[in-house]
Amino acid sequence: MPALCAEAARMAQGTTISIPYLPSEDDTARLAAARTVRELGFEPMPHLSARRIGSRAALEHFIDRAVIDAGVERCLVIAGDLSTPAGPFADSASIIESGVLERAGIKVVGVGGHPQGHPVMTSADRWRVLERKCQRIEARGMAPLVITQFAFDADVVLTWLNELRARGITHPVLVGIPGPASVARLVRYAAMCGVAASTSMLSRYGISIGRLLGTAGPDVFVDRLVDGLTEAHGQVSPHLFPFGGIAQSMEWVEHYRMRAGELMVQDGRCSPHPPSLD
Repeated sequence: MPALCAEAARMAQGTTISIPYLPSEDDTARLAAARTVRELGFEPMPHLSARRIGSRAALEHFIDRAVIDAGVERCLVIAGDLSTPAGPFADSASIIESGVLERAGIKVVGVGGHPQGHPVMTSADRWRVLERKCQRIEARGMAPLVITQFAFDADVVLTWLNELRARGITHPVLVGIPGPASVARLVRYAAMCGVAASTSMLSRYGISIGRLLGTAGPDVFVDRLVDGLTEAHGQVSPHLFPFGGIAQSMEWVEHYRMRAGELMVQDGRCSPHPPSLD
């Protein structure tokens, strides 16, 4: 949180800030983070790791306090990495079906999208599960939001978006983008999160595997993504993972906006509004 506070003035008010469910923290720390995000003028989005939640009462208490104390209106539900659930929630669907979220006042529920595949589910299962989750969220009076894991290949993401819309899933999408960081750190996070990071995929991102001591930003990825998006893709926005730190990520955002604005003028598309990165 100190890093966020230090950079808050450089960020647009209302920006959604994710609050990850870190095993090293408890609900008290997560609620404090949500309150800080709200006090800074941003939109807190706590993550709920289903298999790490010990009881229904614990979930109810956390969500109630998050809504009352921090004005939380959205959350991201994930299964979590425990092989055996610590409580009654085996997966994100079980949290959705519990009824806890809508009764507390949650309005938007984020669910995971996997353009680069899933470690245990087939492609058919991934689509079936995603469609089902979105349907159940809507049936409970809330709005689904699809949030993807970060990726290195924009063409893979665009192909996935095409299939998403072809299947009639029209909900907003946040595309995960690795923020600027050392190449070694990006590769390490990819391995930790199960994200494909082959030499060819990294080269498409603009990274040479021979320069692991260097740094890389997502310029190539974002350029390709923006160029490939059409109205048919619906509402698609970036979700920046600040792997190199919030300050470095904000510097990249500012530089990218400036460069994007200059390119639009050079291309005859004079506009004061380059692609949004909030």
